[in-house]
This record gives sequence, structure tokens and C-alpha cells, in this order.
Amino acid sequence: MIKAVIFDLDNTLLDFVKMKRFAIRAAMSAMVEAGLEIDEQNAYDEIFKMYEKSGWENQTIFNDYLHQQFGHVNNKYLAAGIVAYRRAREATLQVYPNVNKTLFELLKIGIKLAVVSDAPSREAWMRIYYLNLHHIFDHVITFDDSKAHKPSPKPFQMAMAALDVRTDEVLMIGDWPDRDVVGAKQLGIRTLFARYGDKFDVKESGADWDIDDIYEIVGIIQELNSA
Repeated sequence: MIKAVIFDLDNTLLDFVKMKRFAIRAAMSAMVEAGLEIDEQNAYDEIFKMYEKSGWENQTIFNDYLHQQFGHVNNKYLAAGIVAYRRAREATLQVYPNVNKTLFELLKIGIKLAVVSDAPSREAWMRIYYLNLHHIFDHVITFDDSKAHKPSPKPFQMAMAALDVRTDEVLMIGDWPDRDVVGAKQLGIRTLFARYGDKFDVKESGADWDIDDIYEIVGIIQELNSA
């Protein structure tokens, strides 16, 4: 009997990479408009590489970029970039199709919901509030809570303890097989691969189900619970 679902956050509930790309481009464009003499495309590529190296939650990326390129930080250009980035982020931070429909349907049939994310607590909660999902999830386990990145079993164990469910009573859905699927399967949790959020062109996910639409999870749970 499935009683709960654990969701990854970025690229499972929301298109994080799309938001990041749009926001970076907006920031670079604003800096150029403010008078910074850079090539926008080269700057975008460099910022993206810096994020990949330092982590997607780097809060000083534009400071680091300006210092790296010019040896100092001009706050006129920094402010232009930060403001444009934040406006673009808010404008493009959206859930995938059928996310709200799926979450409300699961709540309607009595399924408890949680999030397990590698994001820092503040950033995860801000994204959840931006998307107006803060009243949906019973529990949100972030890196700051578990002090362990997936595929460590610890965040999954914390989520199950908070939800008060056994491994055979919960499903895990995520977009990153090496973290979401591997981490959950270590504990015997059945898994769904969010193929619609795949950014790595995954061929073999190792999940129990690969889904192209998040709403498929409703049918899977109904089938499992009626068996």
C-alpha cells in the first residue's frame, strides 16, 4: 500500500535549468546595457562554467565573475546583473505541466507528500514559495537538514521517518538517476525517473518506472494500491 511520495525538487517539480539559463542571459544583457564592455555570449558561457564548477547555488557568482575578469567589482554593473537575474528568475520559475494537478490529486486520495533536495534550505523553500507549493508538502528535507547529498540514504531515511512510512509504502521520483534512483533503491524504495526533466540524455535510468508526464504517478499508485 503506497502511503507517501517523495519528490526531488529541481528538474522534477520545476524546470531549474531553463530558469537558470534565462536568468543568466538577462543578467549579462543588463550588465552590458549598464556599460560593461563584455561579449554577452562569452560571458554567459563563462558564468555557466563557473556555476558547474562551484555549484548551482553559488550566491556570489557575479562578484566572482567581475573580479575574475577585471580584478575588481564595480557595484554599478553588479547591481544591474543581480536585479535582472532576480526578475528573470521570478518570471521563469514555473512548475512542469500537470504538477499542480498531480499534487492535488495525490492529496485527494490521502497520499502524504515530501521533498528531498540537495539544495540549501533557504533556496529550496524560496523556490517552493515562489511556486505557491508551501502548503502542499508535509516535510521538506534539504542538504542543510541532512548534511548529506544524495545518493546518501540519510535524507531519504529522514523523509521516511518524518512521513512515518516504511520503504514499501513510499515512492521516490527524481530526474537524476545517479542520485535520486540510486539513493532511494539502496533502502528498497521503488523509484520513478522523471524523464521529462532529464538534462543528461539518460538511456537507462535503473528506475522501476520511467515517466514522461508527472501525472503518470497517480495511475501507478492507483494500480499498486488496488492490486
